[in-house]
Amino acid sequence: MDKPATVFVVDDDGSVREGLDSLLRSVGYVVSVFASVREFALARRPDTPSCLVLDVRMPGPSGMDFQAELATLNDPIPIVFLTGHGDVPMAVRAIKLGAVEFLLKPFREQDLLDAVRVAIGKDEARRRDEAALAELKERFATLTVREKEVLAFVAQGRLNKQIAADLGLSEVTVKVHRGQVMRKMGAATLAELVRLADLIAGQERAIR
Repeated sequence: MDKPATVFVVDDDGSVREGLDSLLRSVGYVVSVFASVREFALARRPDTPSCLVLDVRMPGPSGMDFQAELATLNDPIPIVFLTGHGDVPMAVRAIKLGAVEFLLKPFREQDLLDAVRVAIGKDEARRRDEAALAELKERFATLTVREKEVLAFVAQGRLNKQIAADLGLSEVTVKVHRGQVMRKMGAATLAELVRLADLIAGQERAIR
């Protein structure tokens, strides 16, 4: 059974923290509240879909500063901003940096719940994508050196006879290798195999 999603609330106003804690728990979320971004940064996070409901202006580092810090750390947690003093440039900056929503206090409870739902959905999608990519990398690791060579040529759109000439193999041998590659990679069609090869190549480029 899937664990419930977690919503982290960071706001220096105790009454806001209490109200959000009650609201979010009432719809089934696990909630953790913090009075500052530093408190949140020191907390251990569960390995479940989550999002951060973050006040913009607080003593110490602001919510906007913390968003920028998370971005430099490649921390993907989706953020829903709350503010009593927002302006358009501030909202635009937050959204450009990846914030899901920018809500002005006082806000409608349903608007907050809708924003949290979108943020949790975004984190769930990221986790699914990461799990699928990890599985793909495991499959790729099972390929032999020769199979990886054949896959690279297939991804370039080369025909079996061309690959055979490039590798000094018979066309029949290339067909056997390509069949093994498709089986190990879990590809039902050549188009799917090319797509998977592109995903692997993109991941390797990102690492470099």
